[in-house]
Amino acid sequence: MEDPSADILCVDLVRIFTAQGVEVQALQGLNLRIGRGELVAVVGASGSGKSTLLSILSSLDRPTAGAAWVAGHDLLTMKEKERVEFRRASVGFVWQQTSRNLLPYLTAAENVGAALAVAGRVRGASARRTRVAELLDLLEVTHCADRSPAAMSGGEQQRVAIAVGIANEPRVLLADEPTGELDDVTSAHVLEAMRAVNHELGVTTLIVTHDPGVSEHVARTVQMRDGRTSTEVLRSTQRDEHGTERHVAEEYAVLDRVGRLQLPDEFVATLGLSERVRLALEPDHVGVWPGRENRGGASAADDAEEDGR
Repeated sequence: MEDPSADILCVDLVRIFTAQGVEVQALQGLNLRIGRGELVAVVGASGSGKSTLLSILSSLDRPTAGAAWVAGHDLLTMKEKERVEFRRASVGFVWQQTSRNLLPYLTAAENVGAALAVAGRVRGASARRTRVAELLDLLEVTHCADRSPAAMSGGEQQRVAIAVGIANEPRVLLADEPTGELDDVTSAHVLEAMRAVNHELGVTTLIVTHDPGVSEHVARTVQMRDGRTSTEVLRSTQRDEHGTERHVAEEYAVLDRVGRLQLPDEFVATLGLSERVRLALEPDHVGVWPGRENRGGASAADDAEEDGR
């Protein structure tokens, strides 16, 4: 079932928590595929299951059922020793809280250097200093090299945190609400820094956030709702016959293996859809109409025929 071309693959992922005798389904058959080198944002309201998904992908939690692979690792079968090595070598992390990203008593350069030392990828003090300088330059925070986190702005702290997150040269970078404590302008700078890292290094990047503004900085946005992926928006730049560029955004519903999909909220509200809807199979599409009580014993097929006249 593993897909060698995907760095993140979730199949029918379920996570059930039990609190005070009550079962809560945080993930309800979630499916997600992220190819190598992709930059993807997963967005959703509080309680949609985003944080649970990230905890599983980072191997800090285990799913109740389903399957999940990250960077070629089967998250369900890994032993604890493998999980430690997985977090050390295969994935990088950027958390919302700076205290989880940076050691407060070290400078920016020392924080990145410490990450390099733990990963063991770069040996020798001189080689580590060179690599630290390269990473800080890539994130445009060279001026923060000798500053402690307390002497940096929030945006500077998060860009240094990204440098720490990619110090071990991971295949996958996971970011949990990386702009949650920043203003709009600073958030845009941090997201652009993540896009630069994705472009320059090819590291597969997943950003989990409730901020819809992240969609302007990624080509693919996945919407989560009620513990499942519900819709995706794919963005691209196209040229018309005159050579003029235009930005195109296309929205798709996510269809699971048993044929279920979630319609976007605005579609449901606009058409007044509730309880049941009428369907019609056309040669190249499926029609969806608001359901209504049958009139005079007429069948749903009769209604559909009437609508076609």
